[in-house]
Amino acid sequence: MADTAAGDPRVRGVLRQPFAQQVAFFRAKLGTLIPTAGWRDVMRQQHDRAFMVAGAQNADLLSGLAAAVERTISQGGSIESFRDDFRQLVRQTGWDYSGEFNQRTRTIYRTNMSASYAAGRTAQLRDGDFDFLMYKHGGSADPRPEHLAWDGLVLPADHPFWETHTPPNGWGCSCRVVGLRRPEDAARLGGDSSKELPKGWDERDLATGGAPRGIDEGWDYRPGDSVSDIVQAMAEKSQQWDYTLAKAFMQDVPEVARDRLAEAYRRLPSVATATKLYAQGVVEQLPRQDYLTLGLLTSSQIAKVSALKSVDVAQFDFALDRISVTNSQRKHGNEKTEAARGQRAVTTADYRLLPQLVDAPDAVSDAGTSRENGLPLVEYRKRFGSEDLVGVFEIREGRRMLALTTLLVKKIKP
Repeated sequence: MADTAAGDPRVRGVLRQPFAQQVAFFRAKLGTLIPTAGWRDVMRQQHDRAFMVAGAQNADLLSGLAAAVERTISQGGSIESFRDDFRQLVRQTGWDYSGEFNQRTRTIYRTNMSASYAAGRTAQLRDGDFDFLMYKHGGSADPRPEHLAWDGLVLPADHPFWETHTPPNGWGCSCRVVGLRRPEDAARLGGDSSKELPKGWDERDLATGGAPRGIDEGWDYRPGDSVSDIVQAMAEKSQQWDYTLAKAFMQDVPEVARDRLAEAYRRLPSVATATKLYAQGVVEQLPRQDYLTLGLLTSSQIAKVSALKSVDVAQFDFALDRISVTNSQRKHGNEKTEAARGQRAVTTADYRLLPQLVDAPDAVSDAGTSRENGLPLVEYRKRFGSEDLVGVFEIREGRRMLALTTLLVKKIKP
């Protein structure tokens, strides 16, 4: 049976339409990766400023999980691609996680999607200066009766209800909040401005760690509330174009953590797959965004390129664009021509190796300057079996990227 998490209307909306505040919230957490023994080690507002996964204590594992979740949030990944990344991280680190695979991955996936969505919405609603907020039930098949009782409820934006009852209000909760200018606007959105707040809404339940009734332990807080101003400011930097949103998530993270996250990002199977599919889409003339990021350069990669070309490439990323794929296929995609050169025709499958090429090259060298525009070029080379994959990258200071300009495959003589 297909997993139902991606079918959740709110989760689906988050995945297909990531928005700047949601990505900015998650990005702000990446500078603080907290190893934990259990989920109670980090509670309530602590989640606004730190990333954790219960039981994940290994630094490489935690960095990999953070990179996998970030990619899902910012680039609209599915639960299937997240599970592919999760499998590889478990294999690489030997993590003996608790719980059944599908349930554990679904919990990590949905919790981060819904919490980041809610935090992003908190920043948006506050920036929109709405006077009233309305609670909307998520429409789950097995609803909590308390959540149904709050459906359509309209209250002033500064009412204390929202301090503890802003969704998500528990594991798997898909409820949400809508901003209103006037109470009477609720009717057209399925709300009821005359609905009264149920009695005892603020009574605490010792069985759920003192959270109000109907709210799971640890969920009685407003996600993103403590960082909403920061999130909004960060989001405004990332709203120029989708590519900026996709690559900017690590630029404010401390260097050591940023390096670990960048490397973890490029090791994700979903990134290799996305790179191949991007190239395939360009070749097949399918709609594609202008650029695909392969993540920021690490400090050692920055030092290497800067030494070769005397250009400061701090906070640049490796990138692929439509023109580079088109040019590479035009120049090196013909089997007969490439065979005469002692090479093999480049295929779209070769692009999935790009993350490995830039992260663990056998050689990095000065490739001169581009004949088309005079920009500096750097060559990366890595052996795969009996072939060398060669990628030439152009340093584009305006876009702050090392953009692939040519990809070719050289056969190694026995």
